[in-house]
Amino acid sequence: MRHGNAHRKFNRTAEHRKAMFANMSAALITHEQVTTTLPKAKDLRPVVEKLVTLAKKGSLHARRQAISQIKDLPAVKKLFDVIAPRYKARKGGYLRIVKAGFRFGDAAPVAVIEFVDRDVEAKGKEDRARHAAEVAARPKEEAAA
Repeated sequence: MRHGNAHRKFNRTAEHRKAMFANMSAALITHEQVTTTLPKAKDLRPVVEKLVTLAKKGSLHARRQAISQIKDLPAVKKLFDVIAPRYKARKGGYLRIVKAGFRFGDAAPVAVIEFVDRDVEAKGKEDRARHAAEVAARPKEEAAA
């Protein structure tokens, strides 16, 4: 019997699932919007909402707990410095899931999971900054070619 087994397995080991949700949590915190399959989005929401609630406490112990769970220091810094103050007055429901049709290759249901009052400019911001730094670091002849 499956009493008390609430979450999906996704045909992965427990370690793989834990790592997958840690990576997806870090990506969602960094970009504030992620496109994934609907079942993954539904299982990711409670993970990230618990992290936001933890970040609202703001203590050193809460920060260490968040680091142990998602293992991405810049994402934890953004979670505590940007996202937690944004939702200080909100009791819960920090994320929304929007269905986005079906994937072309295997017809899997796709969804967009995003923060409710998200910063629209946050999506791809780090990628744009990294690209600008790479372009600035190139020699002049190579950039002109």
